[in-house]
Amino acid sequence: MEFPDPSEVLLIGGRSGVGKSTVAFEASHLLAEAGVQHAVIEGDNLDMAFPEPWRKGLHLAELNLSAMWRNYRAAGYRHLIYTNTVSVLESETLVGAMGGEVRSTAVLLSASDVAARVRLAGREVGSALDQHVERSNRAARELDVNAVKSVHRVATDGRSVTEIAYEVIALTGWLTGAGTSS
Repeated sequence: MEFPDPSEVLLIGGRSGVGKSTVAFEASHLLAEAGVQHAVIEGDNLDMAFPEPWRKGLHLAELNLSAMWRNYRAAGYRHLIYTNTVSVLESETLVGAMGGEVRSTAVLLSASDVAARVRLAGREVGSALDQHVERSNRAARELDVNAVKSVHRVATDGRSVTEIAYEVIALTGWLTGAGTSS
């Protein structure tokens, strides 16, 4: 199904504990207040299964994104906020899964190791905190090294979620002419 206007996606990536979901939800709130029609998809939920589908060569995240976005588009949505740790490294695949013409803005959120650990400690109440912290530290290094220069980098340490969300939204241009439900 072809649509006359291109889809637009804001890809928010970053290490665990950086605030991807929190920033996405705040951005969603700010866009809603401005009357900008949009959807939010948490990429981690698109292939959350055991054993992990990607280890079996299955691309469930892309298939599920494609199906979900097709439904959102049919319902009149053009703007998508998509969060996933490595979304900024997989932007071409994700944009392809959305189908049709897609304009993308990729944002890599960053946080210091200390800030990420504190945030993770606030949400990881089980015995796996150290594993999450180590995986987060590793992801931060990988993302910093492998994200292309066109990915916008936004630091989160010592900043309010509203301030960060406004900065991220400003990169998309979605608030220009806000109040139109497009």
